[in-house]
Amino acid sequence: MAVVAPCGPPDPERLARGVRVLEDLGLKVRVGPHVLERDRYLAGPDAARAADLRDAWCDPGVTAVFCARGGYGATRILGLLDWDAMRAAGPKAFVGSSDVTALHAALAAELGIASWFGPMPACSTISDPEGPEPRTFENFTAALAGTPPRITGDRVITAGTVTAPVTGGNLSLLAALCGTPYALSARGRIVLLEDVAEAPYRIDRMITQLFQAGALDGAAGFVLGSWVGCADPYPVLEELLGPLGVPVIAGLPIGHGKPQFSVLLGTLGVIDAESCSLAYSTGGAGTAL
Repeated sequence: MAVVAPCGPPDPERLARGVRVLEDLGLKVRVGPHVLERDRYLAGPDAARAADLRDAWCDPGVTAVFCARGGYGATRILGLLDWDAMRAAGPKAFVGSSDVTALHAALAAELGIASWFGPMPACSTISDPEGPEPRTFENFTAALAGTPPRITGDRVITAGTVTAPVTGGNLSLLAALCGTPYALSARGRIVLLEDVAEAPYRIDRMITQLFQAGALDGAAGFVLGSWVGCADPYPVLEELLGPLGVPVIAGLPIGHGKPQFSVLLGTLGVIDAESCSLAYSTGGAGTAL
């Protein structure tokens, strides 16, 4: 497997600890040559970050590509990736969250693959000095084996049950992708939304933008993850999503904060509001890392 840094610059010590965690699982890890470069708030120049991702994807010896961390930068490289070469290389597992939402959307559109929205090796849930956060790590290793467990939340906004492909990710990135070739299309899909350090009025603004762009038309249901540092977003979320009449569950540990569970975007998921949970339909999670 390979670790690349398509977004912000990872902390070298955190990255080294995270790589050791992956190696201790028996994975052979290759770190991209430009991962520790820095260009202002980016992990090196756009061309270098794109090259690391492209080269890892096109390497026949690499079966999975992990993003080192999030932080701004993924949208800047979408037009620099050699999609024809990556398509010819065939499908691989791909892992990342937060700003990596842009790459999940692009990989789905260009390559038609499912990908993991989950913890990254240079982030706190995996690379804290005392070791990975236990619940995150348990869920993460189950994802590695291709058997991710049911994820349970603590709040039902709208009751119901639905089975549909899962899409979405970080709300800020989904809003930023409006008007691009990789804009969210929620029709017939379960939409995952989460964010960090966004005031409720900003959450309101971004969801309203998605509605006005038509990105949320026909959504089959919503799974609301973590809202760390967002004060109380639920009055806004309930006001905007509740009237849609589709299942909406909240409080699932997905996105930021601890624990941080893994979700396979692009495969069939099941919202069960009675248990306030997201699971995979039979056979729907068959992409092991």
